[in-house]
Amino acid sequence: MAVLALLWGSSFLWTKLALRHGLSPLQVTALRSVLGAAVLLLLARAARQRLPRGGRTWFRLVVAALLCNTLPFFLAAQGVQTVDSGLAGVLNATTPLWSLAIGIALGTERGRRPLRLGGLLLGFAGVLLIFSPWQGSGAAASGGTFGWGALALLGAAASYAVAFAYMGRVLADTGTEALALSAAQLSAAAGLSALALPADSGTTAGLNLQALAAVTVLGVFCTGLTFHLNYRLIATEGATSAATVGYLLPVVSTALGALVLGEPLGLRTVTGMVVVLAGVFLTRGRCERPSTGNSPAASEPVATADRRAARKAPRSLRQN
Repeated sequence: MAVLALLWGSSFLWTKLALRHGLSPLQVTALRSVLGAAVLLLLARAARQRLPRGGRTWFRLVVAALLCNTLPFFLAAQGVQTVDSGLAGVLNATTPLWSLAIGIALGTERGRRPLRLGGLLLGFAGVLLIFSPWQGSGAAASGGTFGWGALALLGAAASYAVAFAYMGRVLADTGTEALALSAAQLSAAAGLSALALPADSGTTAGLNLQALAAVTVLGVFCTGLTFHLNYRLIATEGATSAATVGYLLPVVSTALGALVLGEPLGLRTVTGMVVVLAGVFLTRGRCERPSTGNSPAASEPVATADRRAARKAPRSLRQN
């Protein structure tokens, strides 16, 4: 659990370092996807799990890869250019709030207990507190740049929520084992991001070894290896332990941002972070029992996905 929380929670730190040392957001997205897919393909081969077949399944995987990997990876990389990595981790943790809001809007969320609805309102109140549009120093008012970066991170969290709803409907019963399905999905994400690279305006003129090291850690460890660790954690310890890791991610990202990058933490921002996490906690509800095999479960920590979607979706990879 400690290794998993550290690796996932450090993903925004490595993304920021890769961007600082010469890579563009799209380049980070592509390299992260390629490296993560390579790790999962090797793990699937070692486990003797075969990739899915059939054009229909692969079309669905491409859509899932766009919503669950390529788009949020890119938006997260865009966001951390102007947003501290600690705050980025907290904004990413709003995924279950978006999942619940989407469920309510579509009428698929049943049994809406007042506690969960209260958590939804509390969570978005925390986001509003972080942005503080009524103050000139708020996140949405810093010359527009910081505000757009924070909005990109919220967009990434919302994209994850849409992806979970989609995957819960179309990828839950493919007959393919979880590790192979996730390897296929991240391979599709690598293909999508590679196709977009010719349109990228970024160059590699300032690229150095620090950027390559950062994106390698991000792809191999924070994207590929963490899926395998979380897979084992859910199978051996249950979803409750996975949920615990989910709540640790923003704490880890905030601590690393302050210690490694010297990111400042204002009282209003810290208060907003606490309020957001409290709202997420209230919306979570009861966690599922341990699951094994190809039973539905989310590959990210369960705390960062809607409970209904996590119960229905396969362990297809979604990473910060």
